[in-house]
Amino acid sequence: MGEINWLAVLLGALAFFVVGAVWYGALFAKAWQRETGITKAPAAGKIVFVMGLTFACELLIALMLGHNIARTNPPSHVIMMMAAGFGLTIMVPAIAINYLHQQRSVKLFAIDAGHLIFGMAAMGGVFIILQ
Repeated sequence: MGEINWLAVLLGALAFFVVGAVWYGALFAKAWQRETGITKAPAAGKIVFVMGLTFACELLIALMLGHNIARTNPPSHVIMMMAAGFGLTIMVPAIAINYLHQQRSVKLFAIDAGHLIFGMAAMGGVFIILQ
């Protein structure tokens, strides 16, 4: 087993975070707000808390990807398959189950699922660059 690339973990999580900022900002802010019913931003203190926990969760995801990469030492194309595969076959079905039971819209599902897939692909790209 190889060593976990801690720089890739940190920067991979940051890449996921940046994808989320663009995704829920410039690209889909209005549609996401319409679908969730959220009309105003949280108070300054709460947004720091939410974003901090978001980044912490993304660090945990990056750590798991880094651990799997360290255990298997895969070639670059397999790293991207692992990263995008986590998003497409684990994360997206997990939110699909929740959204089905919560009776959320397909549009909201598509926005959130796209974020997970593209965020994981960005994370995978970081791991490839830093391997």
